[in-house]
Amino acid sequence: MAQRLKESLVENKLLLKDVFGDAIDFYTKDIEIGRVSCCICMFEGLSSIERLWVMMLDTLSRPGQLIPQNDPQALFDYLMKHSAIPLEHRSVLTVEDARGQLTAGTTVILIDGLDKGLVLSTQMMQFRSVSEPSGENNVRGSREGYTDLLRINISLVRRLVRTDGLMVQTMIFGERTQTEAALLYDRNLVDPALLDLVKRRLSQIEIPFLFDSGYLSAFLQKSRFSFFQSVGYTERPDTSAAKICEGKIILLVNGSPFALIVPYFFNENFQSMDDYSEKAYFSSMIRVLKYAAFFIAVMLPGLFVSVANFTPEFLPSELLYKTAAAESATPLPLFAEAIFVNFLLEIVREAGLRLPRAIGHSVSLVAALILGDAAVSAGLLGTPVVVVAALTAICTYVVPNLYEPVTVLRLLFIAAGGVLGPIGVIALFLYLIFNLCSMNAFGIPFTAPMAPPSKAFFRDAFIRKSWRVLARSAFTIHDLQKTEVEE
Repeated sequence: MAQRLKESLVENKLLLKDVFGDAIDFYTKDIEIGRVSCCICMFEGLSSIERLWVMMLDTLSRPGQLIPQNDPQALFDYLMKHSAIPLEHRSVLTVEDARGQLTAGTTVILIDGLDKGLVLSTQMMQFRSVSEPSGENNVRGSREGYTDLLRINISLVRRLVRTDGLMVQTMIFGERTQTEAALLYDRNLVDPALLDLVKRRLSQIEIPFLFDSGYLSAFLQKSRFSFFQSVGYTERPDTSAAKICEGKIILLVNGSPFALIVPYFFNENFQSMDDYSEKAYFSSMIRVLKYAAFFIAVMLPGLFVSVANFTPEFLPSELLYKTAAAESATPLPLFAEAIFVNFLLEIVREAGLRLPRAIGHSVSLVAALILGDAAVSAGLLGTPVVVVAALTAICTYVVPNLYEPVTVLRLLFIAAGGVLGPIGVIALFLYLIFNLCSMNAFGIPFTAPMAPPSKAFFRDAFIRKSWRVLARSAFTIHDLQKTEVEE
């Protein structure tokens, strides 16, 4: 049970000292208001002393203020109801309440003779400014991306969705971090069963700490293994606003610039906000290219290894001769070469990603040019294998949301094609299709609206219709064929 505050100001200060110890950034200041002893408590860096002065002390120091004298309760009521000071409507009653408010950047005012405190909004935390998202660049449209503060991110979405249906519900995760998160949805569009399911799963989460929204995605999905996930993410407030207008739920976490999208479908990995700013025919062509790039990135190395090793008669004669000549000059079999060059690409990518940005791109470029050329010149790798690996790497970057499953599946297809040949490639491809079709995204098939087919498939799935057609009826996930809501 939470410990309540005491009526003695000295005892309350000791209780807070027990919680925070001798923290150098914990600031307390004893003052007197209306001949009543008070104490201002805040954290430097989270709250602003200048803002506190403007909002409270300057107001109370003006002549003519009818401040109650020698009456703690009257002073409390005056500050809450009759002063111009912007106080929070909820007062602090327990030590836990005080800890939560102080670490959130507010100022707590304790009054001698009362077992409760006032909360003053003086947040002035340093944070990264709103800037263009790094991973979801668009040619047209908004340039705003999420920052790291939850309140700022909520305001970015609320500025775009200004209807009375937008709801924001906050919750706390992490036993040791007490990280704040928020659910955003439109109460007029969201499915009540979906909302109840998400809330129930979130309420069952037990996690010691939470520093990114990605920690929660594993708890929201079913435990069954799949290469793909039914919870997406975005760095863009406009994308979040569009998903809310489709009846979906957005989950924001304090300290994370990535919002979770619930539910998330397979075809959404191939869509972007640019699709709706350009001509319908061009957007449809780009989507077809993205689907083609996905299958090339996943299957091309495995197909190449399978055909070259088991059915070389399917290769054109010129390509067959060049492949045979290249492979006869290398010490490794084709299967091992394909595995090795893909591992090499991942090592180069990881090196460029983890190094400081100023030299990361240079290292990636130098490694790709020098290592690739040197490996071919030294006879360690064949030119056809390097060309195939480079093509698949480029295709992988076309669909960045699927980078993780594409990378693993590509290695599996290489292994299947190198060991079992065409039978292995076909078997693994069928497993991939069955795995996709068997997934449920919170009661809706993961492959919707493609399978099972629905009207939405012909509006905005593989191809996109013009805005004249899309504007006739608003799309929500209620239009998709639903299955029994999963527990």
